[in-house]
Parts: sequence; structure tokens; C-alpha cells
Amino acid sequence: MNQTRNVDKARGTRVLLSVLAIWGVGVCVAAETGFYSAIPSLLLAPLIALGIVIPVIVYAMSERFRAYIAAVGLRSITAFHIWRIAAALVFFWYGTHNLLPEAFVRNAGWGDLIAGFLALFVVMLPENRTRYLIFHIVGFADFVVAVGTGLALFLLNDPRMAAIQTLPMALIPLYGVGISGASHIMAFDLLRQGSASKVKHAAVEA
Repeated sequence: MNQTRNVDKARGTRVLLSVLAIWGVGVCVAAETGFYSAIPSLLLAPLIALGIVIPVIVYAMSERFRAYIAAVGLRSITAFHIWRIAAALVFFWYGTHNLLPEAFVRNAGWGDLIAGFLALFVVMLPENRTRYLIFHIVGFADFVVAVGTGLALFLLNDPRMAAIQTLPMALIPLYGVGISGASHIMAFDLLRQGSASKVKHAAVEA
């Protein structure tokens, strides 16, 4: 039975990595060919949101995918977010060279830096539901603030926001945010399931 589960998890990982690779290549091609620069700037926010919504819909509809994510577990999902430290450094580099608005660098950059180090801190400690919950709330809030700030700056027609429509910056909002945002929502569901299981177990014991 354990061997079968390991095989299923390995197969699921291969499928997931293939999908993520195709997605990443698609974002690179769209940025390199000028697709993101050609569309109205305000359409970028819905595109970023779709990057979160579509994986969550697949998660909600596919029992097999939910089982795979449960097998991956909260620790691995949380550890993935350590990548946001690198994203923060990219934001800071762009800000230093005046290639992004200061408000966007401040909100998105510092938010990612805090989220990345918080993820590192959480996974280095013994597993604890409260710490996982705090991290995923903070991490998701960071995305809400960053996307909201970016949308406001697009409305203000700040020309420096064009940087997120080209490589390498486009990979952060149009790829990394989708994967990370969806993983936050999946983590919330795993945490919910854990709480429900504890309540049910306590009721049985009573």
C-alpha cells in the first residue's frame, strides 16, 4: 500500500512539474513577444487572479489532485514560499534602479521578504498548526496588498509599472503569484480538514 502511494505521489509530481513548466514557458513567450505590453494594463490584474483561481478550481473538482496535495503536506507547501526571498531581492533591485515605483517596491518587496523568511522560520521548527495558519494568512495578505498596489499604480498611469510586463519581472506576478496564491488556499483547506478531523475525533472520544 505504501509503495502504491509513493508511486502515485511520484506520478503526480511529474504531472504537476510538467504543467508548471508549460505555464512558465507560456509566460516567458507572452512576455518576450510583447503580449503583456500590448494588452490594456488593467487586464493584468484579472490574468494574475486567473493564475490563482484556475488551480484552485482544479483542486476543488479533482479528488485525485486533492489527495496529492494532502500527501505533499503543509510543510512542503510552506517551504515552497521561501522563493519569495529571491522575489523580494528582485523587487529591491528594480526599485534601486528606478524601474518600479517606490510604493510598489515597498509593499510587494518587503511583503515578500517577510513572507519568505516567515516560511523559512516555520519549516525549521516542529510542525505546528497555528504557525502554519499565521504564515499562510500573512503570505496571502501580502499578495492582496501587492496586487492592489500594482492596480492602483496602473490606474495612476505610472510608466514604471511597465516593468512587470517584461522579463524577468513578469515571472513573479504572472507565474509565481498564481502558484503561491493557489497554494495558500489549498493550505487553508488542509488546515480546515485538520481542524474538522480533531473535532470529530474529540466527539468520538466523548
